[in-house]
Amino acid sequence: MTPPGRLALTASPLVAGALKALQIATELPVAMGGPVSAASRSHVIDQLRGTTTRSLQHVQVDTGAGLGGKAVALARPSTVVDYLSAQGITHKYDHAVEPERLRAMVALPVRVGETTRAVLYAASRDSITFGDRLLHAATAVATRLGRDIEVEEEVQRRLATPTAVPAAERGDLHAELTAIAGSITDETARQRLLAVCERLRPELDLPGVALTPREVDVLRLVSEGCTNDEISDRLGLLPNTVKSYLKHAMRKLAVSNRVQAVNRARAAGLLRAP
Repeated sequence: MTPPGRLALTASPLVAGALKALQIATELPVAMGGPVSAASRSHVIDQLRGTTTRSLQHVQVDTGAGLGGKAVALARPSTVVDYLSAQGITHKYDHAVEPERLRAMVALPVRVGETTRAVLYAASRDSITFGDRLLHAATAVATRLGRDIEVEEEVQRRLATPTAVPAAERGDLHAELTAIAGSITDETARQRLLAVCERLRPELDLPGVALTPREVDVLRLVSEGCTNDEISDRLGLLPNTVKSYLKHAMRKLAVSNRVQAVNRARAAGLLRAP
């Protein structure tokens, strides 16, 4: 059973997306992974990419055992050049690895705070050495997954008792969650969070506020992450003119920075969410 507030990661689309990203980032043919138990005693490999058999499906790996169990115990990535002959790991799971003929392998603990929540693996059927570039790319994928898990759990926690959010705070909560959505790499999770943001969108009382078409154009490009120079190029405006439009929009919306301006304009229905 998943503890309250803890995201269930069994067959999770977040993990599936991370495995696909891991294959792309490392250019290794096999990726697999799954969730760590609430007590961190084991993890289950419940998703596979690039395998030719089902020998590794649903294998339960005890913490401290095998390559993945070692990564969980040490809370850091672990690698082997040739799994079946590797020193420094137990060979409890050779029977599952051997049918896939896997040799070089990296196991990556996915950390949320001080807890390991999942393990990702990338593997090759050739004996290779994991260089700094490959390890950096693989670790970045695991780090992004940890952040996405943390964000989704925070959103669920805040929405668990939506009636407890005072009306006066709904605008700030909407703006904060919209900003968080922009940092999520998993597109499915991002769209789900944006849908939640729309449900929280307050009806702001901004009497008489009306943005000009050019102010809306500028804010729309700001929301896409464009700099003032990029906005200038795309709209055919002078940089100082872009600054002027942005300044006027911020004054109308009673905000002090461009991120607040985008969030306030969206909340007031003056700017459509992406």
